[in-house]
Amino acid sequence: MSSELLDALTALEKQKGISREVLLEAIEAALVTAYKRNFNQAQNVRVDLNSDSGSMKVYARKDVVEEVEDDRLQISLEDAQVINPAYEIEDVYEEEVTPKDFGRIAAQTAKQVVTQRVREAERGMIYDEYVDREDDIVNGIVERLDARNLYVSLGKVEAVLPLGEQIQTETYKPHDRIKVYITKVERTSRGPQVFVSRTHPGLLRRLFELEVPEIYEGIVEIKTIAREAGDRSKMSVYTNNEEVDAIGSCVGTRGARVQSISDELNGEKVDIVEWSEDPVIFVANALNPSKVLDVQVNEAARSTTVVVPDYQLSLAIGKRGQNARLAAKLTGWKIDIKSEEDARALGIYPSAQSEETAKVLSDYNDEDEYLDETNNEPIDLYKVDED
Repeated sequence: MSSELLDALTALEKQKGISREVLLEAIEAALVTAYKRNFNQAQNVRVDLNSDSGSMKVYARKDVVEEVEDDRLQISLEDAQVINPAYEIEDVYEEEVTPKDFGRIAAQTAKQVVTQRVREAERGMIYDEYVDREDDIVNGIVERLDARNLYVSLGKVEAVLPLGEQIQTETYKPHDRIKVYITKVERTSRGPQVFVSRTHPGLLRRLFELEVPEIYEGIVEIKTIAREAGDRSKMSVYTNNEEVDAIGSCVGTRGARVQSISDELNGEKVDIVEWSEDPVIFVANALNPSKVLDVQVNEAARSTTVVVPDYQLSLAIGKRGQNARLAAKLTGWKIDIKSEEDARALGIYPSAQSEETAKVLSDYNDEDEYLDETNNEPIDLYKVDED
């Protein structure tokens, strides 16, 4: 070994970002392997590599015992004390056994093992980098597709976007730039494996954190999200700052913020509602844009019966039940929607609590539109068809 080795270590450290200590450990392990393989030696050996000069020495290590059973691995106490009287039973005796022609053979074997260790170290660094980014959003470039997966380059690693995590209304082509959400990072024999998603609710959360400063700074909090990726989502928000409009912050001027996120998700519609710890208010908000006349709560079954005007029943339910389904996911409450006529026929409306509930809901039902503060024009927050 020579100073050329040390120069190579320095270059690897700079190029690959792998510490010198890791590389030296890899080389020492390689030299031990080379010695045993090429010189038919099975004894326990240690390689001492001088990191300053690049010189190396091989030492055979033997246990000091009373009676020798294997002279390759053991030395008698009597023989050891001839060398150094201080030796005792269970001490380790070391003897230099560096072969004269070891350098050439060692270099060849060491190169292979070092390459392997360097690759492992690189994989470990990539794993550490991306495991810390689980539940985060990253930019990627579509590389290739097959029948089951989409492969996205994140720079240092190729991530897998499974078919079930792809937005079904999207089409992907190589070299497309997309934002993805890291759901899981695993160690495998082929290196770190990163799994990403375009359908996870966390993607919507992260997009709003990037787009809305009030959310990023913690002034506005995203409480819950319900997604049917590529079609429609609902998100509840809350702030305890009376001077901040939680919904308005997410919508942005002339709806620019929410529209930007919708564009990123291939036109996915996003309903933003105000969160409340009162299930009556929260469920009514979640069913927007439908008006709600009454919300009857069954705490034991964690279910609600909601009464809506006859002409808004289809709006409350939504296409294929989507509005009601997303509202139930968003609130965590079962929701049974009745028209006013059906509720009266069943004798459940008006009920004893209807008058009180109507008073609670009156403020929310009066707000037909959300107005853009710059021009006082209405912004369509929901964009829901009644079919």
